[in-house]
Amino acid sequence: MIKHDVLVVGGGLAGLRAAIGLAPNRNVAVISQVHPVRSHSGAAQGGVNAALGNAPDGTVDSPERHAFDTIKGSDYLADQPAALTMCRLAPEVVYEMEHWGACFSRFPDGRIAQRPFGGTGFARTCYSSDRTGHVLLQTLYEQAVKLGVRVYSEQMVTRLVVRDGRCHGVVLYDLKTGKFECLGARYCVFATGGYGRIFGNSTNALINTGSGIGMAAQAGLPLKDMEFVQFHPTSLFGTNILITEGARGEGAYLVNRDGERFMSRYAPSVMELAPRDITARSIQTEIAEGRGFPGGYVHLDLRHLGKTRILERLPGIRQICLDFGGIDPIDTPIPIQPAQHYSMGGIGTDSSGMTSVENFYAAGECACVSVHGANRLGGNSLLDTVVFGRLAAEAINARSAGFEFEPSEAALIESRAAQQQQADNLISREHGPSHAEIRDELRACCSGKLGIFRNEEDLSDAVALIRRLRDRYCGVACRTRTGPYQTEIVHVLHLECQLLLAEIIATGALARKESRGSHYRNDYPTRDDGQWLKHTVARISDQEVQLTYTSVDTSLHEPKARTY
Repeated sequence: MIKHDVLVVGGGLAGLRAAIGLAPNRNVAVISQVHPVRSHSGAAQGGVNAALGNAPDGTVDSPERHAFDTIKGSDYLADQPAALTMCRLAPEVVYEMEHWGACFSRFPDGRIAQRPFGGTGFARTCYSSDRTGHVLLQTLYEQAVKLGVRVYSEQMVTRLVVRDGRCHGVVLYDLKTGKFECLGARYCVFATGGYGRIFGNSTNALINTGSGIGMAAQAGLPLKDMEFVQFHPTSLFGTNILITEGARGEGAYLVNRDGERFMSRYAPSVMELAPRDITARSIQTEIAEGRGFPGGYVHLDLRHLGKTRILERLPGIRQICLDFGGIDPIDTPIPIQPAQHYSMGGIGTDSSGMTSVENFYAAGECACVSVHGANRLGGNSLLDTVVFGRLAAEAINARSAGFEFEPSEAALIESRAAQQQQADNLISREHGPSHAEIRDELRACCSGKLGIFRNEEDLSDAVALIRRLRDRYCGVACRTRTGPYQTEIVHVLHLECQLLLAEIIATGALARKESRGSHYRNDYPTRDDGQWLKHTVARISDQEVQLTYTSVDTSLHEPKARTY
């Protein structure tokens, strides 16, 4: 059995940044479903926030102002000291990425260019054209190669091994051999991304199943604020491919079928640069009230920006529109609709990434620190990954002298055997529903009943339906045997995690009788700080979802009405 000092599960920005911080001092390995440069982090387009103070209008910025915008954007559910920690480190990590070779767009005087994103009102978002995530991902992978980080590519983790309050490692399925293996480690860092693919309409990659979060829950770890699901306002109609917030940052208009810039009704002071939850609800309201175009979309209009600016600042968006929409945004408005985009909730951690299991850490979208609260501001996701990936590495390095632990080979082998037995049972079952049937029903349920607007009836129905799907899953049959590049068994195993996450989201949303950030209840349309200024903590006990609540750290800014 192979052992490493640290296993990092996930080859995106958070995982690579953690591995880079660990590599000079420790035997570290990265496990990734795909080659790291194909991780979903590379799909991030618009930019990364940092208070560099390069705004063209001369606006004076600071980490404290960045933190306040983040806290206000979170609808005051963010833990405020954690948000301030992230924002104070933002300039440092952006310059660190620049010095490692990230090619940021520049102003004529050579400074890193910054543009406005929602919830700020001025230019704070650093960017590399509209391919920022791709550039940062390539940069970090180069650094990982330079440091000799071991990468297990095309390896899908299926089980987190936790015994006696310690993490011993993981069980994984090797796509190249079709066999289950186990890897041991003194520390484990999960950086496995979000769970967008439990929804039918999502900007997320197919690999974003949420399996890492689900495995943590199955191992007994608490999940935090899972009912808060972000819907990006602008995805390409019919495909749900992301159309970056950077387009609105460059000045694009949102227009309904009457040719009206309708955001004047919802956020008159900031218009298209309202936070994502408000903008997504506004678009959906226009569609629901008959002011959208037939089929259910509105227009994102870039034409007034001009050909030169579109080609310079938004070349990737233009190519997406040409390739997948058959239109050229230089002369034709883009049809867009909201789509699930991001997970504010996740594995509960502190600001160093430590979870309730002392040698198990999490960072990036699979973790909930909480810095995004009920709604994440655009440009803070890439920042989250590189800040908390770095802080997790620093925390582990700082423990080198005070943590004596060796993973149990017996526990790992036993877990691998249990995983193999589960797979054999699924494969040997001759009759039963396919995982695809259950998956599709789950996605339809989540999109239809856990979407932008929620209510008691839909949420109750969702909880009941997901429980029935979990019951049906117990009889699911796998159509193909394991073997090289036979992936069905992994899809089946990950579906178990997805069903679990969906029930946690629905249960938390049903219990939270208020509207806050991305969680909007038509039957409880106002924020209720008296009853609900608190984090939801979900645990699995005897296959049942148990909810408790913890306080929000509001020590820096008193919650106020959130207006734009």
